[in-house]
Amino acid sequence: MADFGNDPGLWAAKGIGSVAGAAVSLVYMLPKGRREAGSRFFTGLICGLIFGGPVGLWLVSRLGIAASLSAWWVLGAVARLADRYGRGK
Repeated sequence: MADFGNDPGLWAAKGIGSVAGAAVSLVYMLPKGRREAGSRFFTGLICGLIFGGPVGLWLVSRLGIAASLSAWWVLGAVARLADRYGRGK
């Protein structure tokens, strides 16, 4: 279970990780406008704060590999599929 304590250092680390993850997701797949960028950034921020820790621990315990490596691999595969079969073509 996730630790939802009031440790300021833990919340700072979660916040920094969530901001970095949300920013990288915007750079990885550029938004079409400011509204989409804001929406995607805040959605990524909130999801990172809520699900980042528990999902990362689950991935590491189940797969035995670094969670970030597997997340980037899956994101790359999804981006390639979206590029190949997307609506833009």
